[in-house]
Amino acid sequence: MSYNVKICNVIKRYGDFTAVNDVSLDIKEGEFFTLLGPSGCGKTTLLRMIAGFNSIDEGKIFFGDKLINNIDAHKRDVGMVFQNYAIFPHLNVYDNVAYGLKARKVPKDEIHTRVMEALKTVQIEDLKNRKPSELSGGQQQRVALARAIVIKPGVLLMDEPLSNLDAKLRIQMRTVIRKLQKELNITTIYVTHDQEEALAISDRIAIMNKGRLMQVDKPTTIYQKPENIFVAGFIGTSNFIDGTVTKIDGDMTANIKLNAGLEFSMKLKKNITGPVQISIRPEQFIIKDANEPGISGEIQMYTFLGDFVAYEVELSNGQTVNVNEYTKDIEFVRPIGEKVSLTFDTNKINVFTQDGTEVVS
Repeated sequence: MSYNVKICNVIKRYGDFTAVNDVSLDIKEGEFFTLLGPSGCGKTTLLRMIAGFNSIDEGKIFFGDKLINNIDAHKRDVGMVFQNYAIFPHLNVYDNVAYGLKARKVPKDEIHTRVMEALKTVQIEDLKNRKPSELSGGQQQRVALARAIVIKPGVLLMDEPLSNLDAKLRIQMRTVIRKLQKELNITTIYVTHDQEEALAISDRIAIMNKGRLMQVDKPTTIYQKPENIFVAGFIGTSNFIDGTVTKIDGDMTANIKLNAGLEFSMKLKKNITGPVQISIRPEQFIIKDANEPGISGEIQMYTFLGDFVAYEVELSNGQTVNVNEYTKDIEFVRPIGEKVSLTFDTNKINVFTQDGTEVVS
């Protein structure tokens, strides 16, 4: 049985430092939920509070209707996959996976059936007699996964499980984890600092910074409609250009003038005037010939990356922005020194208050 997990105003302090600051989340049963943020943001501390490894100073955590604050870690019905795998080096694969079942006094016949099912699920049944030292990093991670799911936990917790793998293997393993989670329909809380990983595997993402929640939403929404400058800058690549709302009409159509030299109109959701910040992702820019209307610039550098070309463009105000052009849409790579004009679709960009704490578009 899988649980929904409810986290209510939890706080964790270490002396004068507040690692997790008044965090509330409602994680649905069977959901793949990711805690994402930079090092030191509190995501692993929060995961360990859910697991029972860290105490809860204030607030409550529920599995379904059951309050778990004072329940010992080994009684919380969680499976845990650690960053360093934490598999026993002296036991073979089979015995590593069977360990949790033996500790729970599961009958021997049932242990064998469940261990073989778990090994088959993660596709390593042919490695059951090998020791961890005889396995690759990806195979060791599959052992750790099998050991976590074999006990059929109500909640699966994963702490940076792919960070020790090389780039290609990380992509393979995140696909394995995503498929496995959907197959088992198990509530999964996953910690990572890798934005791409979080976007690829999550149903929803909670972005944390300095112990607080910055935004909780679906990956597409977080990427396309970040709620503040921190999220816009942390997820993917964003160019931030200063501008000014010179006027706003009764229908909330604002006239915005960029410091980089372009004036345009777009709808806002808040009646404001004065300085703002505009966030434009590299793929949202459209490169045009220099004599066409837009932001004037000059190409300073390009990097050919197969499916797209990444340009560094210096604007007329001296600011450098990142601009992507996809190879399916172009016939040539633009040379360094070429003068260009940059435009964008106002429906796709984001406008933030000057201090960056609120999106107003």
